[in-house]
Amino acid sequence: MRVWQLAHGRQLELGGKARLMGILNVTPDSFSDGGEFSAVDRALAHAREMAEEGADIIDVGGESTRPGAKPASAREEQSRILPVIEALASEGRFLISVDTYRADTAGLAVAAGAHIVNDVHGLQREPDIARLAAETGAGLVIMHTGRDRERLADVIADEFLFLTRSLEIARAAGVAEGQIVLDPGFGFAKRSEENLQLIVRFEELKALGFPWLIGTSRKRLLTDIPGGDRKARDAGTAATSVILRLKGAAIFRVHNIPFNRDALDYADAMLAREAASAG
Repeated sequence: MRVWQLAHGRQLELGGKARLMGILNVTPDSFSDGGEFSAVDRALAHAREMAEEGADIIDVGGESTRPGAKPASAREEQSRILPVIEALASEGRFLISVDTYRADTAGLAVAAGAHIVNDVHGLQREPDIARLAAETGAGLVIMHTGRDRERLADVIADEFLFLTRSLEIARAAGVAEGQIVLDPGFGFAKRSEENLQLIVRFEELKALGFPWLIGTSRKRLLTDIPGGDRKARDAGTAATSVILRLKGAAIFRVHNIPFNRDALDYADAMLAREAASAG
């Protein structure tokens, strides 16, 4: 059991139960739900729905990170996410994550009430995000990416190379270890075989010593698996969530909360039974 330290005096226990991070894209072009929740009232209603279905965290994003997506300016991103974060924070019941790689956006989001910064560039595009996390106590998700860089041939070796550098940035800025969660970055400049290798060899990553967040939800990698069905991405998401939960992952960033909650409850029951038998 570990306690994830978050901004504004909040925290979240990790380990005993799989945690769900509900995806709330307030973008016009995200691959699964672009444009559906761009209005504040609709975004807030969807966040409430996800919380009632079992989401522990609401992850708010204002720029699509799908391959080939048109970049948003910092002003566009902020105009999309800040009113939603303020509305969520005003209710006082949500744990709020901001999905951004921009330090300025992250700072404004935490000031508006966000508790976690989820950086898909792993602090290596704008390292000031680490300084912000240290100053505010925000939880920090550090994701591996293969985009815009040369990679090692072995996918696990590349994870260690990239994330070790990210952790050096975090430590140099004064981020406490209890604030950090890692994300292997499924689908971010990784071939089908590399995504499968990440699943098969996931336990090797635990040597880094931090909790892990998993983001396979509805991604193309699910249809690249032999037999994968483009129409069954929620089933594929739940399957990978269960596999990686049994291998030690702690948090799952998903679109469909009830589907994954039900699947992960079975995984948690299996883990509890195994622990009881071993003890």
